[in-house]
Formats: sequence, C-alpha cells, structure tokens
Amino acid sequence: MISALNRLVDLVEEHLAEELDVDGLAKGLGTTEYHLRRMFSSLAGMPLSEYVRRRRMTVAAADVVRGGEDLLGIAVRYGYGSSEAFGRAFRAVHGAGPGDVRRDGGPLRTQPQLRFRLTVEGNIPMDTRLVDRPAFRLVGHATRVPLIHEGVNPHIQQHIAALPPEEHLRLKALSDTEPAGLLQVSDGLDPDAAEGSALTYLHGVALGQDTAVPDGLDAIELPAGMWAVFRTSGPHPQALQTTWAATATDWFPSNPWRLRPGPSIVAILERADDFSTATCALWLPVEPA
Repeated sequence: MISALNRLVDLVEEHLAEELDVDGLAKGLGTTEYHLRRMFSSLAGMPLSEYVRRRRMTVAAADVVRGGEDLLGIAVRYGYGSSEAFGRAFRAVHGAGPGDVRRDGGPLRTQPQLRFRLTVEGNIPMDTRLVDRPAFRLVGHATRVPLIHEGVNPHIQQHIAALPPEEHLRLKALSDTEPAGLLQVSDGLDPDAAEGSALTYLHGVALGQDTAVPDGLDAIELPAGMWAVFRTSGPHPQALQTTWAATATDWFPSNPWRLRPGPSIVAILERADDFSTATCALWLPVEPA
C-alpha cells in the first residue's frame, strides 16, 4: 500500500494538468480506487482532490510569477476553462489572486510533494478479529450529517437526542444478530473522506436477512463478506477516533486486507454514565488485498 500511494503521488506529478486515472492505477497495482483514496486521505490528512489542487497551484504559481504568459493561457494549461475558475482555485490555495501575485511576487503557500513511508513501531497492539458474516441488514433512523474527524459530532448528537427514550428501547429489542445492541452507522461516505463532506448516519441495530424491517424504519442492506472488528477502550470519542486513524497508519499497511465499499459500524460495549469513557467495537468492511 505504501508503494501504491507513492506511485499515486508520482502520477499526480506526471499529469498535473489532466484528470487522473486513479481507477486504472489502482487496478494495475492490484487494489481498488476506493481503498487507495481512503488510505490517501487518512495518511495525508487531506483528500486526493485537495492535494492535486494544491500541487497544481504550487507549480502554476511559478508560471504566474515569471510573467511570460497571460493568465488565461496558464489557466488552460492546468486544466481550467477560464481565468475566473483558475483565479478562484489559486486564491483558495495562496490567499491571493494570480494578478496580485504576479505584481507583488507573493504571498505563496507551497504544497510540497508528498512521500509516504512506513514506520514500524509495534508498541501498541491492536485488538482485532476478522469475522465472515452472511448478508444482514441495518435498520433504524437515518439522517444526513457532515463528517467531523475529531471530537463529538453535534449533528449526530442532535439526531439521537430527538428520538424518544422508548424508541431506543424498541430498537435495542429488535437486534437479533451480530453486531449486537444499538449501533452507530456511517454510510455513503465519499472515498476522499473530506472534513465536512456529507454521509448518512443511522442510529439502529443489526437484523438477520430473513427478519422483516418494521414499518417506519430506514434500512441498509449488506451483502455477505468479511469484516475487521477493532476493540477500543478509553476516553470517548477520542479512543475510538485514534483507533480509526490507526487502522490506516498501522493495520492495513501491515495486513493483507483492504477496505471494501460499505458502512462503518460502531457498537458501544460498555460506557460510563456520562459517556466520558467507553469500550467500543469498530466494524469495517474488508476484503483480501
């Protein structure tokens, strides 16, 4: 995976002014575009699309400062159909328009070319098990929320708080398969996993495929497949989010598995009354790499 990510970075440099064939590269490297994008965003701290934009504007800034070509020509060379679209992208990266930078020589914010390296420490074992599950479904109450990488997501909190106490009890009583109990489900996440991007959050339970979905509940149908289950314990949600990040930095580079499209599921196994600490099980859909 580290080699694949570095090849992806090289491909960005070779085709800065063109659309990237990430799917073709992924297939050539024996992986999937979905997994490659998820690992890139997790390790780089930004979506692939944002990295490409920053690199394009970093290189384009040199052409702008040199002043030997009109701004429209530079815009077209870097894949923009108008000087206005190029100017918006340029300003978003550098904090100033190309005309200002050409006149003043700056300000410029450089995005260095990334290089991924694997540092093997192994000082914190990850409590993981692999589960081969038949098809099942997740049912409950779903809503669209923005992705927030760190801390409590207030949109999810608001969604859960709006459900009456008896509904939580009804849902919990419906659970009839693993993962057991009330679940926190994130589905439909863009592979780039950009902060603020929309996802579907479902507060619900898991049902066997033969169990009927009660009226009034949303459902997510899941095919048979493998799941990696990571057990986390400590301050909540920090311990869970740390483990989530460690799956990309430690577990996937060290194991012959990759993410497959599907929801991530969090089961709360134990928790303090004020939810300050919790023991959780994080379920991620995987397939052989």
